[in-house]
Amino acid sequence: MQLIRHLPSAPLFPKGCALTIGNFDGVHIGHQKVLNDLVKQAVRLNLPTLVMCFEPQPIEYFSETAAPARISTVRDKITQLIKAGVAGLYLARFNDDFSSMSAESFVRMLCQQLNVKLLIVGDDFQFGKNRHGNLAYLKKAGREFGFEVRDSASFLVNEERVSSTLIRCALEEGALDKASGYLGRRYSMSGRVMHGHKRGRELGFPTANIRVKNRKTPLKGVFAVTITLESGLVYEGVANVGTRPSIEETPHVLLEANLFDFSGDLYGQRVAVSFYKKLRDEKKFDGLDRLKRQITIDSEQAKTYFNQKRTA
Repeated sequence: MQLIRHLPSAPLFPKGCALTIGNFDGVHIGHQKVLNDLVKQAVRLNLPTLVMCFEPQPIEYFSETAAPARISTVRDKITQLIKAGVAGLYLARFNDDFSSMSAESFVRMLCQQLNVKLLIVGDDFQFGKNRHGNLAYLKKAGREFGFEVRDSASFLVNEERVSSTLIRCALEEGALDKASGYLGRRYSMSGRVMHGHKRGRELGFPTANIRVKNRKTPLKGVFAVTITLESGLVYEGVANVGTRPSIEETPHVLLEANLFDFSGDLYGQRVAVSFYKKLRDEKKFDGLDRLKRQITIDSEQAKTYFNQKRTA
């Protein structure tokens, strides 16, 4: 997939493109429906497909502290867009210039620099300074400048509109099966294994310390997980997402995973941790002995969960 960070002055796609715009946080089943429609229509028109996302997301730009936790990192988003068959991603830098762009200038960019021929957006899509542009504005511009505009209908599950907010709430509540249904896959976090303080090894539970790029996470606590290595091998395990209050509390979110029946060096590897069941909230223990006993209990609960899942 082509990753585009800056647009040339000349049209990026001389023959045009089929475009959709949005945050696509999590690339959930509603997003997947939009992407499937985009790919289908692009084949009909013999056009390349392009997704336009913003970095940072507009809500993060205007109020970082009030912005909700992201469901996925940019890298994980790219992985899911590739799986959906998207040919290109324009990761537009959302800054002072972009936020002050008028709706007219935004449409001019779509026409002159992207040469859009088909545009698919949600019916609540707004753009331009003071959100002056909307779906009706785009349809009028499409008739004037010669591009087709389609609106994407909301995807409903049990009469609920599937959205990143809905998934985020499910994750925060520890409703992992519910979140998986909305995502169309198990919720996962990926990152590189980095060196830690080796405290897990001292406790008898060596852990993989995984760098979490997002500043916030919708998940916190201890979970039964699977860990997929770069080789493709998958291990069951238990993971903690939080600030490690019993060892050395940190303001940064850390992901620590203990792989069952594994020995070896994972430093520098990129791994993916998939979450299956929340075992408990993160809590502070009085002394490392009590923490060690609790980790033993967590591990046994995770092993029991996976054993029952295999025999169900």
